Amino acid sequence: MFKDILVHIPSERATGPIIDGSVSLAARFNACLTAISIGYVSSAAHIIGISESGRERAAERTGAALAGFEEEAKKAGISYSCESILASPGEAEKAITGTSRLFDLSVVLQPDSEENTHDNRIPAEILFHSGGPVLFVPHIFRGTLDARRVGLCWDGSRIAARAFHDARPLLSRAESVAIITVNHADEGHAAADHLARHFARVGTQARSIALTAARSDIQPALLSLAADENLDLLVMGGYGHSRLQENFLGGVTRAMLESMTVPTLMSH
Repeated sequence: MFKDILVHIPSERATGPIIDGSVSLAARFNACLTAISIGYVSSAAHIIGISESGRERAAERTGAALAGFEEEAKKAGISYSCESILASPGEAEKAITGTSRLFDLSVVLQPDSEENTHDNRIPAEILFHSGGPVLFVPHIFRGTLDARRVGLCWDGSRIAARAFHDARPLLSRAESVAIITVNHADEGHAAADHLARHFARVGTQARSIALTAARSDIQPALLSLAADENLDLLVMGGYGHSRLQENFLGGVTRAMLESMTVPTLMSH
């Protein structure tokens, strides 16, 4: 069960989508929501010094981001806390990924390649280093996060199984689950059928959907299906490594992070 949730509130990006998504999710699970915002300062501060005005501006940005979060958290009546970090980008990544390992779930904003900000790097770092599930909220998201119709991407792998187990609190509350396989042989379809029978045993309506797509078209096919099925959430494995090895991100994972249109829970 998600009872202790972490959310990263960017200090250099619009915060509306991540605040809306995380607060509504915490309200749904009656969970405590801890918000962390990072003010980025120079990593060379110990050599060249950094003006107090620079630190003050970083602190002001985190303060404004957390004030917006706190206002909505109070309106929703949820249990919450706020934490501000002033650190270099590298130190900040270590701090927030270390902290994220203590929570049931981390909620982050989808990176935006059109914005040059350190905040874009934090979500993938949490995915690959937290050891737990990460819920990505699209930067086009508006409203409440209501995962009644869920799409579970399934290829029978360890990472897919990890995502399935990590998403159980959401899956158990879903009205329906679409088990999505892509380019699988008969064994893959059989595994999806076994999974559908599992959902039937626990009282969740589920059905299998098989997609066929070229490798470069898998992510568009998933998002097209999500739109056609009116899905509220996708669940999938997060393939790849850290920011320092971006070329090793799984193709579908990278594409999803770049252009997701529906909240997506990933596990690594």
